[in-house]
Amino acid sequence: MNTTRQKERTVKITAVNLIRWGGLSAMVTGIIFAGIQPIHPPDVLASVTTSAWAIITTLKTVMCLFGLFGIAGLYARQVEETGWLGLVGYLLLTIFYAVQMCFAFTEPLILPLLATESPKFVAGFLGILSSTPSEVNLGAIPTINGFLAVLYLVGTLLFGIAIFRARILSRGAAGLLAVSGPLAIVLTIIGHPINRIAAVPMGIALIWLGYSLWSEQRVPASEPAYGKGSPQLRQAGAE
Repeated sequence: MNTTRQKERTVKITAVNLIRWGGLSAMVTGIIFAGIQPIHPPDVLASVTTSAWAIITTLKTVMCLFGLFGIAGLYARQVEETGWLGLVGYLLLTIFYAVQMCFAFTEPLILPLLATESPKFVAGFLGILSSTPSEVNLGAIPTINGFLAVLYLVGTLLFGIAIFRARILSRGAAGLLAVSGPLAIVLTIIGHPINRIAAVPMGIALIWLGYSLWSEQRVPASEPAYGKGSPQLRQAGAE
């Protein structure tokens, strides 16, 4: 009997720790997302073979990996409270990071190899962000990139609203996350590279939400860690 209780307690503690580490992952995602914007090399053919391009675009892949875990941690912490709105927002952002990771993986590992052999293709690929017409057929890539914009807009809006309504994590951070997607669309109209500023609000929101989750007060191991019977956790960071 005691052995069974010890095992159950270990599982609960592990689940709590995993969710809290999800908060740290969200912070890392936000730091990378907001931090690389001012130092990102220009999206032109000459940048692709530079060391700065290799470093920054590799960080994008790392950001997507942490983003998947971070969003999962934020959602798992308030899965019941956010309801269907939170589920839809979570799924949209998960798909966004998964697909975005494919683009991010391509930039440091494939584009430099094609820069000499197929410079027009690389230039066309880079031109997607600046809405520059491509001289070659890019297939479904521009369509997928447009699909990512929709995922980003709707995902941040719904997930932010769901977190705001749940009143568990910081509501200020949730509100910032909700408006970051629509703000990004507005700044995109201004043009590239000014629209890179649009990443900063979401980056700050993820750092804020991640910290809100990571810094939540621990409860004794004998109490439910993230259940309905933990009012002190339900309200932690909600202000």
